[in-house]
Amino acid sequence: MRVLILAAGYATRLYPLTLNQPKPLLPIAGRPILEHILDRVRSLDGPVECLIVTNHRFAEAFEEWGQRYRANRPGLDLKIVDDGSISEADRLGAIGDLAFVIEAEKISEELLVIAGDNLFDAPLDDFVAYGRKTGNPVVGVYDVGDWEAIRRYNNIRLDGEGRIVFFEEKPKNPEGTLTAIALYYFTSETWAHLRQYLAEAESRDQPGRFIEWLYRRHPVFSWRLPGRWFDIGDFQMLEQADRAFVEG
Repeated sequence: MRVLILAAGYATRLYPLTLNQPKPLLPIAGRPILEHILDRVRSLDGPVECLIVTNHRFAEAFEEWGQRYRANRPGLDLKIVDDGSISEADRLGAIGDLAFVIEAEKISEELLVIAGDNLFDAPLDDFVAYGRKTGNPVVGVYDVGDWEAIRRYNNIRLDGEGRIVFFEEKPKNPEGTLTAIALYYFTSETWAHLRQYLAEAESRDQPGRFIEWLYRRHPVFSWRLPGRWFDIGDFQMLEQADRAFVEG
């Protein structure tokens, strides 16, 4: 299976930490965020090719990290993909990067996509198995349990089968505290929808915007993420995640 980790952002909310270092390489419990994600990727059954898309500004940092990682943790097929952007002004955005990698790597099959700042401790085998069983796109969902926090993310509603029937980014008046996170299983037929989305929509940044568009046109199912989840978007969440993973 092929896995794509989205790691091409500039993380301006974490300046000055991320002025010269990409967010996915910031340490959590003494290890880069990215390595915690790769622990989950390594748990998948069968051969796995892991693609990490980054911007040109940080491509060298990822290559240097990748050399050390391969030496210390061999056995994972790992490739760094440079999207060519050099600043916040010309970045492709998460959806743009997804489309870039689909074309550059000639991906026509299923794909597991994970944001490089999503930290969680759930194994991924059941997630992928569920996606293959449904034969439809699947999004990881998590109950943040906080009516203020949900306004920073998105708010969703599910039917009795776990299919998304409502999705709103950055809700002002959320219906609940369940959110879709940046963990996706995409089937091969998703790519035709992605091309249509890019032709019709303006936003190429938040991947949730694609899901918000897609669920109205094609079934999108959900998988409830067990364990812990942290969206490393600011200093407070970075510190909170670090404490949680240090404590185990």
